[in-house]
Amino acid sequence: MPSITAEEVVSLFEADVRARKRLAELLVSEPDVRLAIINAVLRDVATKDDIESLRAATKSDIEALRAATKDDMEALREEMESLKAATKSDIEALRREVKGDIESLRGELKSDMEALRKEIKGDVESLRGELKEGMGKLDGRVGGLEQRVGALEQRVARLEGSISFFTKLFIAFNVPLLVSVIVALVMMLLRAR
Repeated sequence: MPSITAEEVVSLFEADVRARKRLAELLVSEPDVRLAIINAVLRDVATKDDIESLRAATKSDIEALRAATKDDMEALREEMESLKAATKSDIEALRREVKGDIESLRGELKSDMEALRKEIKGDVESLRGELKEGMGKLDGRVGGLEQRVGALEQRVARLEGSISFFTKLFIAFNVPLLVSVIVALVMMLLRAR
């Protein structure tokens, strides 16, 4: 009888399904072989204890993860509250600083306007005094002329009307000029700030 190799035996079993089933039945029917197969299968199968320990380990990991997440969230919440409080105090400090600056500017503007008002009032009073003085001198001259020349009275009356008109014209032209100079000075003061 010719000798057959193990590989040839395996090839024969692969080719013949019926022979393969028969070999399996023979192997399972032998108690020692069956026990060896069961033990080998059991080594690969997870036991109930294995599943329980895996479940407990997973549950423990989940709880640890939950606790760590909770701690992280609490730390983040505290950090947010701290940032919120710091931002709020910064805003309040800025608000007080801006309010102080506005009050300071308001006071400076008020004092500048008051000084300008006094200066304008002084200039107007000075002009008024000069005009009164000029008018007084003019009245004196006119009175002297009335005494010396009666015929020139009508001419002098017209001259007074003209002088009055020119005085009003002078005031009419100089007051807007003074106002625009004052406005320009105020604008320069405001820009300098």
